[in-house]
Amino acid sequence: MTAPVPSRSLNPFRTLARYRNFRIFWIGQSVSLIGSWMQQVAVGWLALELSNDAFLVGVVAAAGTLPILLFSLPGGMLADRSDKLKIIRTAQALMLCEATALWWLAWTGHLTIGWLIALTSIGGLLAAFEIPARQALWVHLVDREDLPKAIGLNSMGFNLARVLGPSIAAIVIAKAGIAWTFGINALSFLAVLASLAIMAVPPAARDLEGAKKSALEGMREALHYVRHTKPLPALMLVAMVFSILGVPVITLLPVVARDVLGLGAEGYGALMATLGIGAMVGALGIAATGGGATKGRTLWWASHLFPALLLLFSLTRIVELNGILLFAVGITMIINNALVNSRLQEIVPDAMRGRVISLYIMVYIGGSPIGSFVGGALAKAFGAAWAIGGTAALMLLFALWVFRREPTLTAH
Repeated sequence: MTAPVPSRSLNPFRTLARYRNFRIFWIGQSVSLIGSWMQQVAVGWLALELSNDAFLVGVVAAAGTLPILLFSLPGGMLADRSDKLKIIRTAQALMLCEATALWWLAWTGHLTIGWLIALTSIGGLLAAFEIPARQALWVHLVDREDLPKAIGLNSMGFNLARVLGPSIAAIVIAKAGIAWTFGINALSFLAVLASLAIMAVPPAARDLEGAKKSALEGMREALHYVRHTKPLPALMLVAMVFSILGVPVITLLPVVARDVLGLGAEGYGALMATLGIGAMVGALGIAATGGGATKGRTLWWASHLFPALLLLFSLTRIVELNGILLFAVGITMIINNALVNSRLQEIVPDAMRGRVISLYIMVYIGGSPIGSFVGGALAKAFGAAWAIGGTAALMLLFALWVFRREPTLTAH
């Protein structure tokens, strides 16, 4: 790391200039994520075309996140005991193979809903080991004081990809066919593999203390730490509930686009891009300010506005207004996520970072399959708009309750 004094500049990109390893890592990840978002758009649309069933669309979405719910804790144990960079390199190489298999099956016309679920599940399993290692590595790429800004920049790269990926996917689907969205995603993994190959991670990132404990003992230690360290229990609860109740808008957006708003694949891609633009704006704000001097109050506002805006989105049928609301949803969604993540990263000691982060991943990303299943089932019974609105109303009630019950959430 290059500078002991945290930056006070409001330039959101200053963190990239100050830390070589983080800059290399961020560029490679951002390029690869464009391909990943292209693939996500293609998977969602292809699931709808192959099944014509809102519930199966939810099943496909859940297949990519259910393995994270089941295997992120072992992934965190491995991250604490092993070379984090090596784990990331291996997982990314295997993800390239998964994307290549999707391209081949789609290009040859052999891709079925069964193959789609199976390969998406493999991608989720790899992510269960890659994500804890990647998040645990961040603290060794920047100074701890700059973690919120680094997380904001990571969110910005993620959401820049969310903007560009669907837009490019719509063009590729129209001009070359849906198979080539998978092919381009496979090629994009070369960027992240190249960046990982030239990074020089300090030895401190390779914590071997966890190797002295059994796996069960290590997991118990992490669970005990989370339970007895405020506000970690409340942060984990916010992450889980917002994941479960917030994911239906993403899962069901292709259904809303086609069946509620009468749009095609291009319209669906535009809606996804609008959501991503809003999220990118929110992430830029976090990258520039780190959440500001009153991060707790910012978290409070974002956590209440996010479900309120989703509820409004579910009630309107005007495409332009839907786009504006999705833009605002993206802003509040990413601010909520980035501030919960950065608060957790600031609290957790390095010795158990992988395990505690894996718990966070388990409840946040692993909660998505629950939300996808629930959203798909509600959409089949009542319609996609009612499913999004109902889960948003529950999320708003939860936010009102949890922030009143746990004042430490807004204590900084």
